[in-house]
Amino acid sequence: MYNLDPITIAIITANVIMSLKGFDDRLFFEKYKFNIGGIRRGEQVRMFSSGFLHVDTTHLLFNMVTLYFFASHVIQPLGVLNFIIIYLASLVFGNLLSLYFHKEEYWYSAVGASGAVTGVLYAAILLNPSMSLYMFFVPIPIPGYIFGIGYLLYSIYGMKNRIGNIGHDAHFGGAVGGYAVTLIMMPSLFKTDLWHVGLLAVPIIILYVLHKTGKLH
Repeated sequence: MYNLDPITIAIITANVIMSLKGFDDRLFFEKYKFNIGGIRRGEQVRMFSSGFLHVDTTHLLFNMVTLYFFASHVIQPLGVLNFIIIYLASLVFGNLLSLYFHKEEYWYSAVGASGAVTGVLYAAILLNPSMSLYMFFVPIPIPGYIFGIGYLLYSIYGMKNRIGNIGHDAHFGGAVGGYAVTLIMMPSLFKTDLWHVGLLAVPIIILYVLHKTGKLH
């Protein structure tokens, strides 16, 4: 059974309100979405506000359902305040990575809570790497750490090949944010579960190497 904590309800509500406003008000959407040109002109609020806007109802629903399933796995061991920090840090980390990789593409835009939600997902996996996850096309449960590693490897592939209209770099940056902040909050994981801490870092190292060697794009 999943617990719908008050803070999870609050975050979902904020996403729904902002997204519905964006659906109906194009000027509002354009003003607060993630946009390289706008951010480089000094509109830093976009780094935060874009994480509460979505393209459509399906996009919103997917992110909020994922948040619902994994939020309690972070709140229970770390507490509400630390969960909020992880959520917001992951949101910003995701947008920072997007800003870094697209800094010369003034037209580049994005919206969605995906970076924040992916950070929560990766934090939950780090805290409980053996949790069982199910995917629609795989009839057997997948250990959380395998899913996490596979997801980030796919994100690297998506970044390298620019697959679909998806912010793979925001997803990856969000996961890095969730991973790093969780380890700062619970450094005991280095002693109690160094194996999984190391495994979950592998995609991060791969991305760094690909970028430094110029093989990412």
